[in-house]
Amino acid sequence: MSITIDERVERIVKLLDEKKAENIEVFDLRDTDYIVKEVIIADSMGGKHTSALYDYMKEILKPLGEEFISSDESDDWIVVDMGDILVHIMTPAYRRRYDLEEFLSSLGKEKQD
Repeated sequence: MSITIDERVERIVKLLDEKKAENIEVFDLRDTDYIVKEVIIADSMGGKHTSALYDYMKEILKPLGEEFISSDESDDWIVVDMGDILVHIMTPAYRRRYDLEEFLSSLGKEKQD
């Protein structure tokens, strides 16, 4: 039995929450022309926490069959490409600066129009 994308997203959100990520938001972009079906954004408490969240995701999810295609890492922001899911883990300052929520929300509005 294969796991659905909704179950995968729920599992990722739960893992991030368990390790104290904050302000976790999920954007369903399945009916848009965006490069992935789902985007998860979460705040970290800082550089080491950002990396620790990513390491925990890999440690738990790889054995469950999740594929980590690529990542781009800095102390303030990690973006993880999991094929049809992107996960952004960033410090609150970076999150405010780049305001991905507004961009992703606008994509969601396009699909409603």
